[in-house]
Amino acid sequence: MNKAQKDSAGTMRVLGRLLKYLFRYYKGSLIAVMACIVVTAAAGISSSVFLELLIDDVIAPGITQGFDAVSATLTKIILVMAGLYVLGVACSFIYTRLMAVITQGFLKKMRTDMFNKMQSLPLRYFDTNNYGDIMSCYTNDIDSLRQLISQSLPNIFYSFVSILYLLVVMFNSSVWLSLIVFLCVGMMISSTKSIGGRSAKYFVRQQRTVGKTEGFVEEMMAGQKVVKVFCHEREAKRDFDEINYELFKDSEAANKFGNILMPVINNIGHIAYVLVAIAGGLLVLYGVPNLTFAGLSATGITIGAIVGFLNMSRQFTLNISQVSQQVNMVVMGVAGAKRIFGLLDQTPETDEGYVTLVNANIDENGNITESETRTGKWAWRHPHKADGTVTYTELKGDIRMFNVDFGYVPEKIVLHDVSVYAKPGQKIALVGATGAGKTTITNLINRFYDIADGKIRYDGININKIKKGDLRRSLGIVLQDVNLFTGTVMDNIRYGKLDATDEECIAAAKLANAHDFITRLPEGYNTMLTGDGSNLSQGQKQLLSIARAALANAPVMILDEATSSIDTRTEALVQAGMDKLMEGRTVFVIAHRLSTIRNSDAIMVLDHGRIIERGMHDQLIAEKGTDYQLYTGAFEFE
Repeated sequence: MNKAQKDSAGTMRVLGRLLKYLFRYYKGSLIAVMACIVVTAAAGISSSVFLELLIDDVIAPGITQGFDAVSATLTKIILVMAGLYVLGVACSFIYTRLMAVITQGFLKKMRTDMFNKMQSLPLRYFDTNNYGDIMSCYTNDIDSLRQLISQSLPNIFYSFVSILYLLVVMFNSSVWLSLIVFLCVGMMISSTKSIGGRSAKYFVRQQRTVGKTEGFVEEMMAGQKVVKVFCHEREAKRDFDEINYELFKDSEAANKFGNILMPVINNIGHIAYVLVAIAGGLLVLYGVPNLTFAGLSATGITIGAIVGFLNMSRQFTLNISQVSQQVNMVVMGVAGAKRIFGLLDQTPETDEGYVTLVNANIDENGNITESETRTGKWAWRHPHKADGTVTYTELKGDIRMFNVDFGYVPEKIVLHDVSVYAKPGQKIALVGATGAGKTTITNLINRFYDIADGKIRYDGININKIKKGDLRRSLGIVLQDVNLFTGTVMDNIRYGKLDATDEECIAAAKLANAHDFITRLPEGYNTMLTGDGSNLSQGQKQLLSIARAALANAPVMILDEATSSIDTRTEALVQAGMDKLMEGRTVFVIAHRLSTIRNSDAIMVLDHGRIIERGMHDQLIAEKGTDYQLYTGAFEFE
């Protein structure tokens, strides 16, 4: 099977899957649409039949016998035609409205499925795919589906039904003239395959380059400040021009072949019309017996049959032309569907965990029972499949890593034999040069990625056994890069605990020392934030992030350069709140500021994915190793 055949087979598979998807949700409505299209197509073709009847049964006899003799026949023909046309218009209106409802409902369903699938994907997918390209699935690809479903598929089905009707009527009218039309149709099909195939190839490429262009634009918009700071406008414009030129060339080629196709098909249709007229005239002139389904007629073809056949040949070629015109839209729609299905077919984040986090009652003897109401205490519910029993382990925040190896790609390991022991309530600091593996360790604790070798235990439980949602619910995290969402300040703080009251949100803000600056905002806690909090300073956004973590009240906290964007004066205020936040919690701190890590219970110094030193600050300073070099500023980067 050559490449063209493989592409064709792939297109048919995607189109079949799309139709299956449609029928799954709109089977009844689609059947009604098809029934209406059948009636509409029949009504449209009936004009040729009535034209033949009008000439042969009304006009020709009226000339010889007088029109009074055929008035009843004329009235009957007009009434039947009027009835069929009214029925056709009604069915056309119904199926057009139904298709509008089906199309918008289907696109809503697709967008919902895409977003739900996106929420289930692992972090690795977003690390390896351009955000703008993903967004293109929701915009350009969905729009190409809209055109395919609302326009192309109904038009193709209408043309297909019309062609079947016309074939029956044409062969019943004259086999000789039908053969002439078939000869021209063969030329149309050959032209469509040749020109349309080239056009389709470039339309598929256009769909891909549109996603590439949107990805670049999104990237430049997100990094606009960096572009301006480094005066990179000219280079950004040059890079965009290259990508945009690629899109231009693909679009130009696609539309060039697409625009050539229709004139070629239409002119072949005009040639067919002329050939049918000439052949029909010759058949009448020489009295050639007419061949139909009924057999060979000795009387020959009538003038009415020729006039009706001319109209049918025009309708036939117009329907073939209509199908050819939709080829590009079908190809674009299928290309969009392929990208959408590519997103929907992504392997979701697996979660084989069965240990869950529950509210707990703990008596003075340490006995744990599950509670249906919030108690402020938590426990791990651990069902044992072997004997059907359930045990409970108090959530204390004991996290230990044993000889962990990890690589973002299997062939490149970035953590080597890492062991970390964090007892409940301890503050563990991770320090080291950029790229040493500090953030990677916290990613593994959250199970954003799974380890290649070794074990990670949480309160003595292998974290692979804990459901990811429950694991992450027990971990509070403050990142260096703050993400705020469109909504009020209160909504953004409440992101840490969706059922929190306003009073709880305000208390968390006070704990993070964010309350003062919030009250100075135009509408206080009801101030709307847009554009990832663009109306706030970086330090203010970080304070909100800390308040969000404080509200979550998790027993384990991860602070990844949490105070890096805060000035020294503000840091002193925040540190006091952070100290309260960290009381009684296990804390992992990634920081470069010595004030943040000096009072840690243990400091882990990482270098190239290995822990090279561990101990308390004074101990490491006395040893004058890497931590001493970092402390004194004498550290040399390799």
